[in-house]
Amino acid sequence: MGKRRAGRKIKMPNNGAHLGFEQKLWKAADKLRSNMDAAEYKHVVLGLIFLKYISDSFDERHEQLQEQVSEGADPEDRDEYSMENIFWVPGKARWSYLQKNAKLPEIGKIIDDAMELIEKENPSLKGVLPKDYARPTLDKRRLGELIDLIGTIGLGDYESRSKDILGRVYEYFLGEFASAEGKKGGQFYTPKSIVKVLVEMIEPYKGRVYDPCCGSSGMFVQSENFIRAHDGRIEDIHIFGQESNPTTWKLSKMNLAIRGIDGDIQLGDSFHNDLHKDQKADFILANPPFNMSDWGGEHLRDDARWKYGVPPIGNANF
Repeated sequence: MGKRRAGRKIKMPNNGAHLGFEQKLWKAADKLRSNMDAAEYKHVVLGLIFLKYISDSFDERHEQLQEQVSEGADPEDRDEYSMENIFWVPGKARWSYLQKNAKLPEIGKIIDDAMELIEKENPSLKGVLPKDYARPTLDKRRLGELIDLIGTIGLGDYESRSKDILGRVYEYFLGEFASAEGKKGGQFYTPKSIVKVLVEMIEPYKGRVYDPCCGSSGMFVQSENFIRAHDGRIEDIHIFGQESNPTTWKLSKMNLAIRGIDGDIQLGDSFHNDLHKDQKADFILANPPFNMSDWGGEHLRDDARWKYGVPPIGNANF
């Protein structure tokens, strides 16, 4: 295929991403939560935000290719999207289709089908996206209103990506959900300020970065931010992690995917089933779970990882 001119960047109408917009978006979304538990609502909202992002990215690329048909471009050629690190989004999974059907009582089933289609077309997302929007306990009227709300923010177009709109929304929402869940929220989220200090201390410019209890992958995201801020090369680091909670593992995979970060994140308990056992790491960046009285320490007395001492059996604090 001959070299074509780069497509113009499509400007989304009224992005809405002004200073402090994350807080206003959160308040509106939280109002729609009604009586739903924060731990449950978290996956409803973040799944839709992810869907809006990949749909925006796809739509912009699709429009660029439409303009270049006379130069040999094919808007239906999947390679045209993958070469730009853009997920392929089937017609019935695109945001415009969801928005058009947002007021239908079967909108939950439509979203579940959309998630299935995206996973089928993009193997790296297999088993990651939430697919429980059709459940009877989820108010479909409020779900439709949530779609309308998220639809007001441009997330995946070039302008939004350059301002990291999605990163700001996702990070803010993760923090707010952690606060809403109280103590349990700490299982998947370490405050950004703490993560930033840890990253600045170890300075992971190059090599392998490992987090054995990575939660929603905040450590990895901040590591990438650090490298960009210091004019480093993203391709110089490699990310490895493990998370024991299946729903948090999904959050982690989505959090990395929306930022274009490629990492080997495994599902499992790194204490008792270390899936990176033979991996050599240059940096270990982690905020391990604390105050766990039943962490199975009696089975790990002779573990090779206790180079600096063995934590007590009755408490995981070191």
